[in-house]
Amino acid sequence: MGVAFGLATLLVLYAVVWAVSRSWAEEIFAAVREGILAPVLYLAVALTGFALLGIVLVPAIPYRALIAAVPRMAAVGPSDHEFVIPPAVVNYELKDFGPRQLELYRFNAEADETLSISTTISAGIGQSLGMKIGPGQGFNWAKPFVAEKDKAPVEGATQWFVTNVNDKPAKLTIHTLTDIEFPEMRIVPATAAALVILFGLYLGLRFAAPKVAAIAMTTAKEAMSQPLFYLVMGLGAFLLLSFIFIPYNTFGEDVKMLKDSGLTLIMILAMIVAVWSASVSVSEEVEGRTALTVLSKPVHRRQFILGKFLGVLGPVVVLFIVLGFLFLVTISYKVVYDSREVAKTEPTWQLCYLELIATLPGLVLAFLETVVMAAISVAISTRLPMLANLIVCASIYVLGHLVPMLVNSSVGKFEIVRFVGQFIATVLPVLDHFNIQAAVAAGAIVPTSYLWMALLYCVVYSTIAMLLGLAMFEDRDLA
Repeated sequence: MGVAFGLATLLVLYAVVWAVSRSWAEEIFAAVREGILAPVLYLAVALTGFALLGIVLVPAIPYRALIAAVPRMAAVGPSDHEFVIPPAVVNYELKDFGPRQLELYRFNAEADETLSISTTISAGIGQSLGMKIGPGQGFNWAKPFVAEKDKAPVEGATQWFVTNVNDKPAKLTIHTLTDIEFPEMRIVPATAAALVILFGLYLGLRFAAPKVAAIAMTTAKEAMSQPLFYLVMGLGAFLLLSFIFIPYNTFGEDVKMLKDSGLTLIMILAMIVAVWSASVSVSEEVEGRTALTVLSKPVHRRQFILGKFLGVLGPVVVLFIVLGFLFLVTISYKVVYDSREVAKTEPTWQLCYLELIATLPGLVLAFLETVVMAAISVAISTRLPMLANLIVCASIYVLGHLVPMLVNSSVGKFEIVRFVGQFIATVLPVLDHFNIQAAVAAGAIVPTSYLWMALLYCVVYSTIAMLLGLAMFEDRDLA
């Protein structure tokens, strides 16, 4: 559904551009058709069709309620409400206050006088929630988890009635936390925004830096036309589908092994494509004097290196999008498959979603690690041939994961070992920062701040690698 909304947004934006300038619209269409966005667009169309077919094929999912929850995102969240309750009143209604039953997740009520509160919140079969509060005696309530198929059909706003038997007014404070009925729908605008941003970045690069974009597009098309790319894509798809049916013998925790294996598989395959593409597009072009022909035109060497780096990332992005989507589908289905294997109650779609969404940070960090290795590979390719590049990158990958463990182990207590380990960790990338497969497999929540710090580390180290590669490429005699 998120991809469908994103694709609809892109179509609206394209219609606006078409109305303003048809020449721009034709250039955008050519850019999308010729670049790496073509397979992404095909996948987006397929997912949009899948979402539309789901309305017919899976009528049990409340699609109308799901879509209606999206515009409610701006109206929910934490809020504080204060009321003054008159003295000696019974069932005094709190007007202009009544959070929706299905959106109320938690509240806390406090008062400076003894009060009795009754609500229309369902507390059980045929029962409504009531409470008695007073000075130093508040009331906390949290919404119990209810499976989708057992959810009570209670809609609309709640009503609150307060009884104050005291002879003076009372101050009542209610802290509420509301959220949309289906919090899973928050992924819809995020996915739509990600799709629009991806297209916007690609088209922005094409129009802002046409020379760099031309080199990047040529490099990406050349890499994606290699048999290795299709071999890796097919092998990855086959193995991801096979992971569903492999018995891991983990006593009901097979989905954790699938997550760990799938993340590692996608990252390794993407790194192979990145290193191979960098070697072919940079090293062989330099050795074959193709780079000299390109640089004989009004193209600077920094534009050449930057274009090659972005072009190498092209097939990597396609691999992560296609295989990542298939990986998320296998995780969602694995939850159902395992429940059927042990004759458990079939899980709800919310449980499948939770397993799926918990894996996204792992995919993001795996992509960032691949970007770092791609930058290193492009830098090395300016001086070394393909075989040497593969050996050096493989060594950096092993050391990037091994050195932190070596320094923190008992062997790291020796000064010489500690010094060498810290020196290597300073010069080489600490790839262990991106390695959270175990945490993702266990369902741990990855803080957003950690992802931002990993992104910053990726950008800084990739920039350093690109500057080093440019320095080695500037004084190389291509003739």
